[in-house]
Amino acid sequence: MNIVGHRKIFYAFSGALFLASMVALALGGLRFGIDFTGGSLLEVEYAASRPTVDAVRGALDSLDLGAVVVQPTGERGLLLRFAHIDETKHQEVLAGLRSLAAGGAGETAALAERRFDTVGPTIGRELRQRSLFAVGLVIMLIVSYIAFAFRKVSAPVASWKYGIITVVALLHDVFIPTGFFAVAGRIAGFEVDTLFVTAILTILGFSVHDTIVVFDRVRENLKREGAREDAFPEVINQSVNETFTRSINTSLTVVLALAAVYLFGGESTQVFSLTLIIGIVAGTYSSIFIASPLLATWYFWDAKRKY
Repeated sequence: MNIVGHRKIFYAFSGALFLASMVALALGGLRFGIDFTGGSLLEVEYAASRPTVDAVRGALDSLDLGAVVVQPTGERGLLLRFAHIDETKHQEVLAGLRSLAAGGAGETAALAERRFDTVGPTIGRELRQRSLFAVGLVIMLIVSYIAFAFRKVSAPVASWKYGIITVVALLHDVFIPTGFFAVAGRIAGFEVDTLFVTAILTILGFSVHDTIVVFDRVRENLKREGAREDAFPEVINQSVNETFTRSINTSLTVVLALAAVYLFGGESTQVFSLTLIIGIVAGTYSSIFIASPLLATWYFWDAKRKY
C-alpha cells in the first residue's frame, strides 16, 4: 500500500476534520461541567413515574437556586444542575422533589438520591487551569522523550523533527474529539469534566505509543538496509506497511472493549469511553496516515532547499 505516495489525500481529510473542529470550538466552544464551572449536580430516581420538567422547576422556584437545568435520565430518573448550595439547601431541594412523588412528601422511599456533587467556583477555575497545564506538560515531555530516543537518527531527517511531527499528530488527535464534543454539547448536552481530561491524557499516551512503533521501525530499516538518502520515502512506506496490521489490531481490540463500556456501563462513564473511542481511532489514523508521511514531506522540503 503506497501510503506515502497518497499522503496528500490523507492530509486533506485530516485537515478538513481539524478545520471543522476548530470552527466548532470557535463558534460554540465546549460545554463545561460543574467540575470546571462550579455548581451542584443532583441525580434522583422516582420509584413510580417521574414528574414533568415544568413541575420540577415549579417546585424549586421558591428555593432561589438560580438557573436550574433539568434533564430526564433513564425511565424514572432526573438530573438537575444549579448553583452551588450547602447541605441545608440540599435537603430542601430533596424535600421539594419528594413532594412531587406519587406518595407525597411523606413517602421517603418514593424518591432515591443517586448522586450529589457540588463544586465551588474557585475550585472549578483552578481545575480548569490545572487541566490545561497537565495537557501542555505532557506534550512537552513527549517531545523531549522522542527527541532523546531518536537522537542517533540524524539523517536524512534530524531527530528533533521526529518530535515536532509527533506533536502535530498529537494535536490532531486532541482537537478531533474536542471538536466533536463541542458539537455534541450543543446537540446532545454532553458536558466536559475531569474524566474528559483524563481521557485526553490517555489518548496522548496511546497515540504517541503507536507513532513511536512506526518511527522505530523506520529507524531499524534505515540501519538494517543502509538505505541511500533518496530511498528514505520508500523506507517510510515499507515501515508503515510492516506495522499496519499490528496498529489496526491493537486499536480495534481497545475500541471494542470501550464500546462495551459505553453501551453497557453507567452514564458517568459514557463521556469518558466515547472520548477514548474517538481519540484512539484518530490516533491510529494519524500514526499511520499523518505522522509517517510527514517524515517524507519534511525530507522533500529539505531536499528542495539543498538544490
